[in-house]
Amino acid sequence: MRHSSDEADRSRQVFCHWDVLSHDLEPVASSSGLAVMPWKTFEEAGIYDYVVIVGGQLEQMEQIPEETYAFLRDVHAKGTELIGLCTGSFIIAKADLLNGRKAAIHAHHRPLFSQQFPKVEPVENELYVRDGSILTCPGGTAAIDLAVEILIKHCGRSRGMKGLTALVVDEHRSAHEIGRLPYQDLEECGNWRVEQAIKIMRQKLRDPDTTEKLAEMLGSTVRQLNRAFTEHAKATPQEVWRDMRLQHARWRLMNSKRTVTQIAHECGFSDSSHFSRWFKAKFNQTPKHYRAQRLVKQR
Repeated sequence: MRHSSDEADRSRQVFCHWDVLSHDLEPVASSSGLAVMPWKTFEEAGIYDYVVIVGGQLEQMEQIPEETYAFLRDVHAKGTELIGLCTGSFIIAKADLLNGRKAAIHAHHRPLFSQQFPKVEPVENELYVRDGSILTCPGGTAAIDLAVEILIKHCGRSRGMKGLTALVVDEHRSAHEIGRLPYQDLEECGNWRVEQAIKIMRQKLRDPDTTEKLAEMLGSTVRQLNRAFTEHAKATPQEVWRDMRLQHARWRLMNSKRTVTQIAHECGFSDSSHFSRWFKAKFNQTPKHYRAQRLVKQR
């Protein structure tokens, strides 16, 4: 936003304006230990298009004062859009503003988020999610893509892309683009059966095997493999494998000109009807409708 708000690199708030807010003017320590100085208190806050909630370490969430939640509920009620960055979504959810909505949650945080906020639908492998007047983002470089999307909307494409160029980022990714490999965390979960199975699954997206064959390749029993997946993935090997193939199919729908039938076969489904049934069960849309809807949004 700083790069896009002015010509050259002068950092003036010309095309965009922002404040750093807190419940008081005391320094706020980031998770790295660096202190951030608030500019205004909530009582001094102006009228904003967006309020961005920057997350921190989850174990420090209990230290967030009630004034923060009250402020978020108040500005949201007045029509201000809220943006949760990384664990900032936990704060929005704790303010009871995400109930019945979808939220983009980092894979590392999804189990705890689902446990604490069962009324919110967590979404993985989306760079950001808009549900009504609330946007959520899993953090990392996805925050850049969300920022550029907002800047383009309000300031025009050239100004939005100016910030992207200044950050030496090659291209702007849209929300649907997958920011990480599905189930990448399981490749480092500490259980060798799960780690090796995920690698095999990724190599054989086109030709999935039975759980019995997978266990045989690993030198494991089916029972041991199922137990390991239940513990670390909260799903069976076949459920994980199918979901991995569906995620890949979704990416191919948006990033290739292959037909739905071709994608179905390339992702290990027996035919397009079988693929469409599972795709709709996962994403609440048929593959054709999903592709058509996203292409319209990109125009």
